[in-house]
Order: sequence, then C-alpha cells, then structure tokens
Amino acid sequence: MGASVEIRGLVKWYGGRAVLDGVDLDVAPGSVCALLGPNGAGKTTAVRIATTLLRPDGGRVEVAGVDVVARPREVRRRIGTVGQQATVDEVLGARQNLVLFGRLHHLDRATARRRAGELLAQVGLPDTGAQPVREFSGGMRRRLDIAAALVLAPQVLFLDEPTTGLDPAGRRDVWAAVRDLVAGGTTVLLTTQYLEEAERLADQVSVLDGGRVVASGAPRELTAAIGGDRLELVVTDPARAAEAAALAERVAAGPPVPDRRGEGARLTVPVSRRAGVVGNVVRALDEAGIGVADLVLRPTTLDEAYLRITGRDRVAEEVPA
Repeated sequence: MGASVEIRGLVKWYGGRAVLDGVDLDVAPGSVCALLGPNGAGKTTAVRIATTLLRPDGGRVEVAGVDVVARPREVRRRIGTVGQQATVDEVLGARQNLVLFGRLHHLDRATARRRAGELLAQVGLPDTGAQPVREFSGGMRRRLDIAAALVLAPQVLFLDEPTTGLDPAGRRDVWAAVRDLVAGGTTVLLTTQYLEEAERLADQVSVLDGGRVVASGAPRELTAAIGGDRLELVVTDPARAAEAAALAERVAAGPPVPDRRGEGARLTVPVSRRAGVVGNVVRALDEAGIGVADLVLRPTTLDEAYLRITGRDRVAEEVPA
C-alpha cells in the first residue's frame, strides 16, 4: 500500500526566501507522523500546501493518492484539518456545531444528526451534546474541533499544533482522541512544538530546519542516533573519579564524560547495551571499594535529540549562565 501522504521536492518561496527547499516526506497509512522544527522552519506552510490552501512553487504532493495541485477538490473530500485556532461556535452546543458542519458538507439533516452523535462518542464527549461550547474546558474544545474535522470520515487528518495553550490535562485528552483515531485506521500528520507530544504519539518524526528535512525516523531511532542511553553516577570520593570512570567505561562500553559538581564527582557514561549495565557497574565499583552516592540509567529524550539535530544545544551552551 502506498503512502497516505507523499511529498517529493516540495518548494515554497516567500519574499525571495525558500521557506521549503526540497522537502521529501512519506507518511504510512494508519500512522502518526510528527513534523518538528523551530518557528519559521516551514511546518505550517507544508501543511497548508498538503491541505490545498497554498500552491507550491515546485515539487509534488499527493494525499490519499491524489495530487493536491491537479485535483484539489478530490483531496478535500479525503482529508480533515484542525488548525491552530478553534473553528467551533462557542454559543452553540457540541451537537449543534457538528450538525452544522455536517450540513456544510452537504449531508442531509438526518445523516448530519446521526453523524454528530457518532462523533461525540468517538472523541469522548457523548454526554455534552446540548452544553454550550463556551462552558467547555480547553481540552474538550480541541476534541470537538477534531470531531468537526472528522465529519466526512477522512482518510488523512492534519493537526497543526493542536494542543498549543492547553494545560497538561487538556493535552492528554487530545492525545487520547488521536490514539483512538489512529487505532481506527486514520492517518495523522501532526505539527507540534511539544517534543513530549511527538514522543507519545508519533510512529515517525521528521525534523524541518531551514526549509529542509534534516532528520527522519522513529523517535527511538533519533535518540539512538545521538548516543542512546546514558548512565549517570556520582562517586563519594572525587579523588577516585578517574578510576571510577575507567571501570564504568569498561562495563558500559562508552567513553565517560566527567562533570565535577558538588562534593562528589559526577560522571556521564554513554551506554551501548542496557541489559544488566546498572548492576554490572555497581558490582565493579563495589569490588573496587568505590562508594557511589547516586546512580541512574537515563534514556536520551526526544527533546535532547531535537536540540542536537537542529544545533540548538550548542546555542544554549554558548549563552552565559
């Protein structure tokens, strides 16, 4: 089966500058792809082109097997979009909103009412149909926004920073709704500034920077590519830090990075194999009579991978404390 979203050599110019400069992207059916990148990287521009709201200056984009430039109306019948701003009416109730969207999509009144009930249940709002939207929490509003984008049961759903401004509870509500959609076979292309969101939801992550895709892969693949897991330990006797580093390196199979802070000596050792590494390091240090004040095996996060890939970690290091 082909990709639900296929982008090849996508180019878009603004004011003499290439906002998108040869972007390639494939999103598999029934998966979540997260587009990450700093402000101005071209994430929203790429989504606007894929949803037929902008014309590209070069390249090719197909969504659900349909070319977005040659047959935009057919694309629109196959997609749903949730932008950064809410689209639902705050005065109307949730059911009224969804019936309205259904009628705008040319559903007859009975079908629109039936579809509204189905969608409220699908996004976890089954008992809120008559409640005015102005009384909803932020998370409930965003779930209703997603429901409105699903009126025609789209093959592909585009979510442009859907949880911006939501509190943690509201963010979790939206995540749950997205997971349910994907479990039902919907393909999701997500732009987000929240690295945790991409780590929780995405099967694939593509990082845009300078108008190009600078890294792509599963979240775990991206973190592994910059060093994988790390063992952090503090020995009680700073005088034995070098000895502890040599032992830890031998066991964990990674060169240690000493970080002298506080009363002890803190070491960070990249780990090439997880199985038994903590116990083995503790045992080796204990046999050598080296006391350990703290020890933890910590996976590299997607935040760290993103900062390393885009070079933002170097910028942070150059800023004086």
